[in-house]
Amino acid sequence: MAESNFIDYVKICCRSGKGGAGSSHMHRAKGLPNGGPDGGDGGRGGHIILEGNKQLWTLLHLQYQKHVIAGHGESGGAALCTGAQGEDVVLQVPLGTIARDAETGEVRAEVVEHGQRVILTPGGRGGLGNAHFKSATRQAPTYAQPGEPGQEVWNILELKLLADVGLVGLPNAGKSTLLSVVSAAKPKIANYAFTTLVPNLGVVAYRDYQSFVMADIPGIIEGASEGRGIGLRFLRHIERNSVLLFMISVESPDIRAEYDMLLAELEAYNPDLLHKRRMLAMTKSDLLDDELEREMRALLPHDLPTVFISSIMGKNIQRLKDELWRLLHAEG
Repeated sequence: MAESNFIDYVKICCRSGKGGAGSSHMHRAKGLPNGGPDGGDGGRGGHIILEGNKQLWTLLHLQYQKHVIAGHGESGGAALCTGAQGEDVVLQVPLGTIARDAETGEVRAEVVEHGQRVILTPGGRGGLGNAHFKSATRQAPTYAQPGEPGQEVWNILELKLLADVGLVGLPNAGKSTLLSVVSAAKPKIANYAFTTLVPNLGVVAYRDYQSFVMADIPGIIEGASEGRGIGLRFLRHIERNSVLLFMISVESPDIRAEYDMLLAELEAYNPDLLHKRRMLAMTKSDLLDDELEREMRALLPHDLPTVFISSIMGKNIQRLKDELWRLLHAEG
């Protein structure tokens, strides 16, 4: 996915349609000059609706659509005819999209399934015709309700990627290289920090034609939860991952300190992230011999599944996938 085409945040003004007015018509016919009320109801105003679409991976198509306007409901007619409903506007969004009120920050909708529809901004109700107000003491009411006005609300749409495994690590830890090896994704790869400026998704083929989705999240740095670097912008994508794969290079001067820093940044952003299943991949391990690997393993957290890998050389890649699959399907 081209970096310029990945948009995970848009702000749009949604204006729903107003409801049509009810009719105050009185029935008239040959031989019946004083018929009763037969005014129909007004049609409801059009809704603004979000619909999940698994074929979309970005909010790019909504980036320049700043105003979304639904149709108005039509007025009711004679002979109890109800006015036509206003035309709805359906916005296709990728799975994992959250809609918030731009002023209050309140979550108004969340779309996580293909075909799921959520009314983001409801249209105004149509007014009742005068036939509803007939009673024993009022045989010929001339009153009918006006339609309700529509709503105009500024909404923020945020995308949180839905992936089984999220890659967490400092810039240049080998996340993009791993994704390119285990999937058909083609992330940008270079030997400098912040090569990845947008999240990348890849489908990882597993045994017996099974698969899982892996997300390469742009590198986190110390202070990312406070807005440093580009980490804060993409930390929210980690919230939807089932398993977090921490990736640290064997070239790191202090592996344990780096791991603790990554954990601290996740906790500062959202403490619930620490409850997710996680494992550690030590990258670029083709630089180690067996003795150095044993010495390094003794310094790692003992309660964390760890695999020493080399994406370039293919070392332990299948074992890594086996461990990830086990964590994804572990109970509890």
